[in-house]
Amino acid sequence: MSIRKNKTKEIIATRVRELRKQRRWTQAEFARRLGLSQSRLSEIERGAGSFTAEQFLTILSLFNVTVTDFAPELASDPEAELQKALTRLGATHLRENENVVPSEFYDDPGVVVRETLVVGSPRLLTALGPVLVLHVDHIQLRKLHARLAELGLERRLGWLIDNVLEAIRSELKHALPRLWTKRYRRAAIVLDTFLEYARASSPKQSNDAVGPDILDPSIRTKRTLEEVKAASSPISRRWNIVTGLQPEDFLHALGEARAGL
Repeated sequence: MSIRKNKTKEIIATRVRELRKQRRWTQAEFARRLGLSQSRLSEIERGAGSFTAEQFLTILSLFNVTVTDFAPELASDPEAELQKALTRLGATHLRENENVVPSEFYDDPGVVVRETLVVGSPRLLTALGPVLVLHVDHIQLRKLHARLAELGLERRLGWLIDNVLEAIRSELKHALPRLWTKRYRRAAIVLDTFLEYARASSPKQSNDAVGPDILDPSIRTKRTLEEVKAASSPISRRWNIVTGLQPEDFLHALGEARAGL
């Protein structure tokens, strides 16, 4: 067994023992809850064995903890967690990192969309296209808009949906499997209806008044800012979003994700 696996066993065993003692449970009592003998539990707590997957899930439930409470090294940065969540929600063109364990926080597609818009990574933003298409009926767009408005980032949602709609319309110009045609048409009607609301809530003159939203983290100088603004798409200019992303980037992400599903 590798040194890393031995270390993980030791961490889990130590943490379980601490949690058990905090609850003031004897080994015998805790063993009964897990459906194993006291002697076997004693071995595991000494690092001489491992819990089964079922037992480990029971432990998480009993103590109301998560995997990262036992293995802090699995607690990843927000962008890595978002990438994993996006992949699971349909952005199959992204590479899934098996060492990342996304928080339960990212089980909700609406939360994933919101947090991705806040982080602003161009690679992850385009991955929101397939997520919106596949989960459009499970995302409360007006609620999401209101939450982003609290952060002053609501224009990003309108900009995103504008781009995704253009990508969907481009996809629908081609012969597609019937399932994807239905998905795209459903997403288009829901997103277009919301877009009317978003445009009314953020008219262009208001967007211009509050100044540009500099989306790309790579923009660090005034010169770069002006260059990116000059090359911005009509959609980005409409929402006063400064980014190098183009509608074609969202179209490419849709096509890649569709091919992977």
